[in-house]
Amino acid sequence: MILTTTPQVEGYTIREYKGVVTGETIIGANFMKDIFAGIRDIVGGRSSSYEKVLRKAKDTAMTEMMERAQAMGANAIVGIDIDYETIGESNSMLMVATSGTAVVI
Repeated sequence: MILTTTPQVEGYTIREYKGVVTGETIIGANFMKDIFAGIRDIVGGRSSSYEKVLRKAKDTAMTEMMERAQAMGANAIVGIDIDYETIGESNSMLMVATSGTAVVI
């Protein structure tokens, strides 16, 4: 499946629009990661534990969106948008939502 943030795929003609597809995931950051991220904030540097959680959430949402597009008969998704939000009590959870247009090229 071809995935792109652009409204079209260079070198291809969109033959059919199948519709909007989405993927969502919510992941909680666990207590130990919060402690180590706090220490990292004090001493400086990147928080690799949060980066891994963020990457996993994005990958999960993208996979869910691709599965929905394939179920519609699409072979590409154009105009992909990825949104990140913190939710829950004390912003303790991370939500990643992806959306795009499923198409046949």
